[in-house]
Amino acid sequence: MTSAAPPDIATAARAVLLTPNARAKAAAGRAAATAWRAGTLAMPAEVDLPDRPARPAEPPLLAPRAVKKRKITEAPAGRIALLHALAHIELNAVDLSWDAVARFPEAGFPRGYVDDWVRVADEESKHFLLLADRLEQLGARYGALPAHDGLWQAAAETMDDPLARHAVVPLVLEARGLDVTPAMIARLRDVGDDESAAILQVIYDDEIGHVAVGKRWFDHLCIQRGLEPVSTWQDIVRARFRGGVKPPFNVPAREAAGFSAAFYGPLGEEYEAARRRP
Repeated sequence: MTSAAPPDIATAARAVLLTPNARAKAAAGRAAATAWRAGTLAMPAEVDLPDRPARPAEPPLLAPRAVKKRKITEAPAGRIALLHALAHIELNAVDLSWDAVARFPEAGFPRGYVDDWVRVADEESKHFLLLADRLEQLGARYGALPAHDGLWQAAAETMDDPLARHAVVPLVLEARGLDVTPAMIARLRDVGDDESAAILQVIYDDEIGHVAVGKRWFDHLCIQRGLEPVSTWQDIVRARFRGGVKPPFNVPAREAAGFSAAFYGPLGEEYEAARRRP
């Protein structure tokens, strides 16, 4: 009698995507990552992935511009709003990472690709749980404030092509996090919230690696397709990302991720020119 083949990582990814409860989703992701590292899950098979992951009933999702922003102050309301927005981003990132693991079997990615994106997914779960716990320490909870759906919209618009997915999600959206997080950390420390600042520092340090993963597999696909990376990335972002590439940029962090200004500098100039246009 032959033993059954181990379940594959794409099936585990699908289960994470179909888990609605936020904490349960993060926990399922961490368990799947542990199983992958232990060698108990096979390479991804082709599975039927949802176009949209399961999500909790709360928070209510609004248009991005309808989500009110608050200043970081010693009073908790602004800090809670910030941490809630970041927790929502990290929950989206859990789904985005597991979707990347399983979405593109036709691309023929090697095992290193799965290793990279499973690690990213595991770290995104860690980030969400850190933020959710901190919200509860502050007397709040994830889901209590409105949020927006912009991150998953970017995923939906790049489901047809792994090159576009890697160009937009890690190399625009996550790279933007590298630009804005240091100022948030500094402001939290200024108002005496060292606990929240320490969580954002963990996230920031990990996100440099996430941008590096996106760049590594974007470059891999460009080589595979015989494409020049810089112009290819710029063309994809102009066509597929509506928000523009907004300066100022955290050049040292982007360089640490292997993402040079030759890629994003010209698009930053285009953004500034369009902003100044009457």
